[in-house]
Amino acid sequence: MTARAVIREAVPEDAEVMARMLRRLAETLGDAAVFASDAGTIRTHGFGPDARFRGLIAEAAGAPVGLVLYFPHFSTTRGMPGAYVLDLWVDPDHRGGGLGERLIARVAERAARDWGAGYILLTVHRDNPRAARFYDRLGFAEQVNDAPMVLKGAAFAALARKMGAAA
Repeated sequence: MTARAVIREAVPEDAEVMARMLRRLAETLGDAAVFASDAGTIRTHGFGPDARFRGLIAEAAGAPVGLVLYFPHFSTTRGMPGAYVLDLWVDPDHRGGGLGERLIARVAERAARDWGAGYILLTVHRDNPRAARFYDRLGFAEQVNDAPMVLKGAAFAALARKMGAAA
């Protein structure tokens, strides 16, 4: 079934189904309690001239069965543009047939064509060893000197206010 899946660019009318697939990904990863995206945020931030990310949807028999979201990235260390994969999700009934690899390969093809990308960067949840094995099979390698960090919520707002007051 997966071999027959068609991969296409997401369009604004896909926002609702994209939000549903992302919700399923968040539930799988144990992030459902903090998951805040919905069709509105997907539509606002994923489409139009100021889009913050791009999306590809995989469909089998007209039904959505996979999704990948990505955006342009630049590495001064590598001296080149790349792509950052935010989210990759394949319906459990369609896993193991190469669809995830096809979605990642399409990101590589689009990013290389559209902005000269020469790499893909992503983050894997530490408690998702199946995903880590999948990416390892594709040739991804852990960047042992890098540790993802985040500034969010009140700390983010406080820092932004501090800089606004200093201006």
